[in-house]
Amino acid sequence: MTIVLVKSSVALGVAVFLTAAPAQAQSTNEISAADTTVAAVAGPVEGAAIDPPPPGVTEYVELQPFPQRPLVLQEQISVGKPVPETVFLNTVPADRRYGFAVVNEKRVIADVKSRTVVQVVK
Repeated sequence: MTIVLVKSSVALGVAVFLTAAPAQAQSTNEISAADTTVAAVAGPVEGAAIDPPPPGVTEYVELQPFPQRPLVLQEQISVGKPVPETVFLNTVPADRRYGFAVVNEKRVIADVKSRTVVQVVK
């Protein structure tokens, strides 16, 4: 489902760009449709849907105590972005695909392999 949403978002963005392009004044910095498509597919689509972890994972993370020394980062942690390599992810025993950490006073659940945040527990 995520792949379909991402492809639809990219297709819609390209269609809007191509439709609006003739109405714009020409400039010396033209971007071809091919360049736009490659740029959109190469990086993550902001706001793309990410499936949350199973309820048991969220419940487990909610029950874990906050550390005595909270980890504070300058950067914002949000769904879809990777957790920095400097942050240790505790593995969820019941589902080892997920790890969690407490960052900036928020519980964060991430995919262990990609380190991508899948949920911020409030």
